[in-house]
Amino acid sequence: MGDFETKPEKPNLYAELYRAHQARIVQLCRLWLNDSHEAEDAAQEVFLKLLRASPADGRAVAWRAWLTRVALNTCRDRQRSSWWKWRRAKPVAVEEVPLLSPEPTPEEQTVSREDREHIWRLFRGLSVRQQEVFALRYVEEWSVEEVAQMLGITPGSVKQHLFRAVRHLRKALGGQR
Repeated sequence: MGDFETKPEKPNLYAELYRAHQARIVQLCRLWLNDSHEAEDAAQEVFLKLLRASPADGRAVAWRAWLTRVALNTCRDRQRSSWWKWRRAKPVAVEEVPLLSPEPTPEEQTVSREDREHIWRLFRGLSVRQQEVFALRYVEEWSVEEVAQMLGITPGSVKQHLFRAVRHLRKALGGQR
């Protein structure tokens, strides 16, 4: 799934981008917000921003990266708002997070529900930055350099956050098995 690099005046661009990226954006928002309803609202906000986005100079835009950046910033804005701090978000059930692939992999089929829930809790235990880096690198499959550019940090910092996140997850999972 590469970026759509196209000019904004292309007919039906919004519909094409929505079809191509809506499930991915909702999934990322669910990962970052831990609330399926908030994730749906945040994704809707992202696509409203897309509808309003139209570079006047006619330049090509890497829409996949743009949508991801807008989704991340939208989720951060929601988490910074005063009402977010006092509200108690209901954790998203693992079944609610749709897979982008219609067919589960053999590994996914063998992982029990309890294991998935445990892994989900461990992911929630990571720092916000580690969750962002981990999701962009391993869910979105972006390179370390792309993640660094997206988050405005150095590649070394990305590697450090990834190392700590993976170490934390391995340690927690290794202690159980």
